[in-house]
Amino acid sequence: MATRNAIRGTRIGSGPERPTERSEPAPRRAVTYWCGNHHRVEFLIAAEAEAPPVWDCPRCGQPAGPDAEHPPGRARTEPYKTHLAYVKERRTPEQAEAILAEALAALRERRGG
Repeated sequence: MATRNAIRGTRIGSGPERPTERSEPAPRRAVTYWCGNHHRVEFLIAAEAEAPPVWDCPRCGQPAGPDAEHPPGRARTEPYKTHLAYVKERRTPEQAEAILAEALAALRERRGG
């Protein structure tokens, strides 16, 4: 009994047949970065593209730079902020009181009180 596979004659992970005859890859260049842990990170980018100033090291997660002698420092993690902390940064206490009074008045009006 034949199976009803829509993709016959291929295997998982197979590429297109004869890709060199169908297309030509874009010109690329290698870019090398080093992190603070002396890990070397090398990847290919388009020849005309500008390389980013910092790249994350896939081994340790630290930022890596193009200068092996002076790699960028450790990434500083920002502490977790609650929604209220962000609101307090944007509003003065007077603004907060006015917004609260307006919201309470609207609530009382809806409840009929």
